[in-house]
Amino acid sequence: MATNEEQTRWIVHGERLIYDNRWIRLGLVDVAIPDGERFEHHVVHLDRAAIAVVVDDQNRVLLMWRHRFLADRWGWELPGGLIDAGEDAMATAAREVEEETGYRPKEIEHLITYQPMAGMVDSEHNLFLVRGAELVGKPTGEIEADLIEWVPMSEIPDMIARGDIWTSGTLIGLYAARDRLNGVSA
Repeated sequence: MATNEEQTRWIVHGERLIYDNRWIRLGLVDVAIPDGERFEHHVVHLDRAAIAVVVDDQNRVLLMWRHRFLADRWGWELPGGLIDAGEDAMATAAREVEEETGYRPKEIEHLITYQPMAGMVDSEHNLFLVRGAELVGKPTGEIEADLIEWVPMSEIPDMIARGDIWTSGTLIGLYAARDRLNGVSA
């Protein structure tokens, strides 16, 4: 279905910063919608993130069992983290895998980039597929996970159905990796 972008595009007249720190920036954006109505819209800006789907030659994926205090919920997640200023997203993914799991990635390729909550939150997520990893030590830094395990890809659908995998980066990463590994292009 063809659309005329000029008729459907919101016009941004400016942004006023309300709150700013290392982790989050909250702003009010002065926007006009296509019918001409103008108002302030809350927006949240977060740093970009990199997430890695690490698979081995036995068709297993490296997952971390974590508690997320905000939702007060446990679940299996992929390793990942925020991209430091000036750092390449792929380098971040590799660094986070090693820091969080103790495994050093062998081969890494870009899978997909997405926005998990477009409309109010700007938080670009970059997903990578890692083929093979070598255990080089224990995880470093903060304790990121209670368990780190290699899980057969065949178990992933049941884990999702049970709600053991529920975060957007992990869900999207696992689906994108499954397709790439099965030769389906995005």
